[in-house]
Amino acid sequence: MAAIVDDDEIIVEILPTIRTYRSGRVERLQPTDFIPASLDPPTAVLSKDVLINPSTALSARLYLPAPSTTNYDRRRFPVFVFFHGGGFCIGSAFSSIYHSYLNSLVFMAQVIAISVDYRLAPEYPLPTAYDDCWEAIEWISSGGCRGSGEPEPWLTEAADLGKIFVAGDSTGANIAHNIAVRLGQNKLVVEGLVLMHPYFWGKERIGSERKEREGTMLKGKDADALWPFVCPATSGLDDPRVNPTEESLAALGCRRVHVSVAGRDLLRESGRLYFGKEGGFTSRN
Repeated sequence: MAAIVDDDEIIVEILPTIRTYRSGRVERLQPTDFIPASLDPPTAVLSKDVLINPSTALSARLYLPAPSTTNYDRRRFPVFVFFHGGGFCIGSAFSSIYHSYLNSLVFMAQVIAISVDYRLAPEYPLPTAYDDCWEAIEWISSGGCRGSGEPEPWLTEAADLGKIFVAGDSTGANIAHNIAVRLGQNKLVVEGLVLMHPYFWGKERIGSERKEREGTMLKGKDADALWPFVCPATSGLDDPRVNPTEESLAALGCRRVHVSVAGRDLLRESGRLYFGKEGGFTSRN
């Protein structure tokens, strides 16, 4: 007699992010509220969506400072390339929270921002997100001219492509770090790397990771489960892409690095470790 297969059996559950079932169904536990590109009335920042690669649907949202306060013929704006967080498996460049954040940042910092909408795990496991974001960097650096695409006027007419900052929050910061590693490997340099409460982790617990505090959203067991879930071909939790403690900041393809951590984030110790003493790395052990 054949065994009965329960298609509703939960195979993977990583709270508060995602749940997968034996049937292959994926349930994202934090739905994304999509918002269209637009003119933002409070800041007068203008945004639009662009398709970088039609074959993979890789896209991005571009943000331009208010024309009334600038003269594009005389001024070039630094470029802020942003990768959203969400455990590599939820979130979008088109969500309201990131749209609001980048409108404010572009207004206050007077930069052109590009928020990359990379493909998500588990349907597209790592390194897909890394590869998508690297392709976006190449597209930006070329002024949008890579492949058969037409030049992107906001990049060719208003951007200072000699001043590119690569940034992200949480797993987006992990992506930004790995992009900086690839830049260094290719002897390329951007102006800066901005890591906001980055997602780094490792097999060994360090500092306050050994005792989780009440109110911390991400738990240690879920942090342990997330990386192999989104990157099935990994060597483990000490994979340098998620635990870069053996890397040297000097090898990164950027002139400056900014790291910030969140006070109640379980991952804050790894962020502090990344910064390390005198700007270098120390060991997790």
